[in-house]
Amino acid sequence: MSARSRLADLASSLALRALQRLPPERAHRLALSALAHGLAGSRAAPARARLATRFCGFDLPHPLGLAAGFDKNGEVVEALFGLGFSFVEIGTVTPQPQAGNPRPRLFRLRRQRALINRMGFNNEGLAAARARLQALRSRPGPLGANIGANRDSRDVVADYVEGLRGLYPLVDYVAVNVSSPNTPGLRELQRRERLQELLSALLEARTGLAGSRRAKPLLLKIAPDLTLEDEADVAEVALVLGIDGLIVSNTTVDRPDVVTGRHRDQAGGLSGTPLFLRSTEQLGRFFRLTGGRLPLIGVGGLTSGADAYAKIRAGASALQLYTALVYQGPRVITDVLAELDRLLAEDGYARLKDAIGSDPPG
Repeated sequence: MSARSRLADLASSLALRALQRLPPERAHRLALSALAHGLAGSRAAPARARLATRFCGFDLPHPLGLAAGFDKNGEVVEALFGLGFSFVEIGTVTPQPQAGNPRPRLFRLRRQRALINRMGFNNEGLAAARARLQALRSRPGPLGANIGANRDSRDVVADYVEGLRGLYPLVDYVAVNVSSPNTPGLRELQRRERLQELLSALLEARTGLAGSRRAKPLLLKIAPDLTLEDEADVAEVALVLGIDGLIVSNTTVDRPDVVTGRHRDQAGGLSGTPLFLRSTEQLGRFFRLTGGRLPLIGVGGLTSGADAYAKIRAGASALQLYTALVYQGPRVITDVLAELDRLLAEDGYARLKDAIGSDPPG
């Protein structure tokens, strides 16, 4: 490692410690500001041929992307690619600006390297996101937009269609968020009949937007708290209607026994290390339910290369993280990829794609 790299790591470590002393939502705002002003530097992930993967038609140099929730409004897309992510997902974006739930609404569980959030789709709305995306100078990888419905919407399907129409021309894929636990009634959209209605409307709208060109991928982000029957229904609907992939999974309303501390019983979705086993087992079930025919993004509790490898073996073609970035800083990206590359090599895999679904749990 060069002297410059060591200095950058030291600066990043000191900044991370300072941010972790602040209230979590204020720390998040300052992190976005630092990225916007170029203070986070650039950490392009080293090229590792073994880690190249293909997901929904995208050729990625490695499988690790940023999950929705960090950059809700598309404020720092270029800077996030500069950290080394191979793809970035903004949002959740709703048609109208939304303040979200009352504060405090974001809580650290330091011992478990976890977060509980009940943000409530706080964002500046579709028009603001569109303006920022239109102003982007470049992006070196696929950009996704995560869309949702406003809390007071009278027609949630129309909200999702509006989000799709507004962002489709400016991104490379769209993720449909029906799995946040912080908007009343939202998770009911994962029920078979309502999911069919929603996805059918979105696919029809996408056909019109695509015209004679190849349609951009439409993905569905699901909750880790579905019943086995609901999982089977989601998989069947996804396959029958022909959406392009699943993101497995969102935060959980469950509180595993390992979760302790004064914030344990705060309402909201739990992310981070305690979610890893549940989300990875669900990933394996969806790989089997879809027969490996539907690309899967594995997300939930990923903090290391070993975690990444487990999700690949469970059936993920690509990966996302967010909470690990809060606790480990930008270096988590290169650390995860280096360890993943080593583990693949140790097991004799010359290509990541050969390991996908090799050992699905659950």
